[in-house]
Amino acid sequence: MGSHPLNLAIRFLLELCALAAMGVWGWRISDGWLRFLLAVLLPVIAAAAWGTFAVPDDPSRSGGAPVPVSGIIRLGIEAAIFIVAVWALYDVGFTGLSWGLGIIVVIHYLASYDRILWLFNQ
Repeated sequence: MGSHPLNLAIRFLLELCALAAMGVWGWRISDGWLRFLLAVLLPVIAAAAWGTFAVPDDPSRSGGAPVPVSGIIRLGIEAAIFIVAVWALYDVGFTGLSWGLGIIVVIHYLASYDRILWLFNQ
């Protein structure tokens, strides 16, 4: 179920790219001390949401769920983070990276259809 080591590695890299995109956006849209604050705070908030809200016994994670949520809520959180990341890259002028990240995320989720179905049933 979407938990092949290669698939998990790809998802982890996509998550890191999403967090980096948010940091870049925070840096590029501001200046002064706010630039540093947003570049750090936006990815930290997204990572905290990603790590906190989980479906209990999700085999693609450690199995723990600090704050248990339904599969649809979890999928919504993941989608929101990726959508914001793609938009952030586009907003700061990295159109090619934006399209690339978006396309790779969609392909990843299509390849992880079994996990998506599992999330819908939780």
